Amino acid sequence: MGKASSAKRVARLASKGKGKKIRFQGGTLFPTIIVVVLLVGLALVAYARSGTSSATEPPTTNDHWHVSYGFYACDKYLPNLVGNKEEPLDEEYFKYGIHSHDDGVIHWHPQGLATGKRAKFGIFLNVYDVEVSNTKLQFPSDQNGGAKYEEGEEKCNGKDATLKAFVWDQYDKPDAKKMLIGDFNNIRIKQDGMVIVLAFVADDTEVPLPDTAAKLPELGAVDTGGAPTTTVAGATTLPGETTTTVAGATTTVAGETTTTVAAETTTTAVTTTTEG
Repeated sequence: MGKASSAKRVARLASKGKGKKIRFQGGTLFPTIIVVVLLVGLALVAYARSGTSSATEPPTTNDHWHVSYGFYACDKYLPNLVGNKEEPLDEEYFKYGIHSHDDGVIHWHPQGLATGKRAKFGIFLNVYDVEVSNTKLQFPSDQNGGAKYEEGEEKCNGKDATLKAFVWDQYDKPDAKKMLIGDFNNIRIKQDGMVIVLAFVADDTEVPLPDTAAKLPELGAVDTGGAPTTTVAGATTLPGETTTTVAGATTTVAGETTTTVAAETTTTAVTTTTEG
């Protein structure tokens, strides 16, 4: 009878336990904490890898790049953005280190937030409060009179117009042009010497390079405290010379120190005497 009674008791306990879930001691709080810690850890690892990549991938904080830009409306370029954002110091410029000098050139000497893959055209637009979407370009009141160009509202010479971007990876390769029809803020700044143009035009419009593209090396040299180098065709410098050359002049005299004025040509004959 004792064994039968014990068996019945075990059976009753087993039937009561059916359908019940096994729980961790202390409820679900502990496993929830573990999951949260793991997710936070993975997020930190991903962020660290991203930060390392941006710090080493150009442009870096040691770079000073120059990118020609322009805004083209219907059949002409609009005036360049004005103000260098240094005086008074603009908060967005202080944050990113990106601005212009009224010269149609983006001066990209970035802070950490504008380096590597984070270097995007939208940063420059944001510094100057220029708003752009896939269909609309809006200037602030202090730039181009607050002009607005929006698809479906403004036309070009009676024709429907669309907002596009044209990108040249190098200013001196005018035929290597790419056209984009959206996501303009995320255009990557990948190298020095690029050209980026936002254009509100009819479909059959050919958009040329902005004038500043051809002057990019000169403007960049002035900005970095140097001077552009000009080579005059046909000029020759011989060993021992100290020569100051102004464009348009040609001077060749061995052993002399010569200062040449623009548009002059100086030739000094060298006499050889043989005594017999």
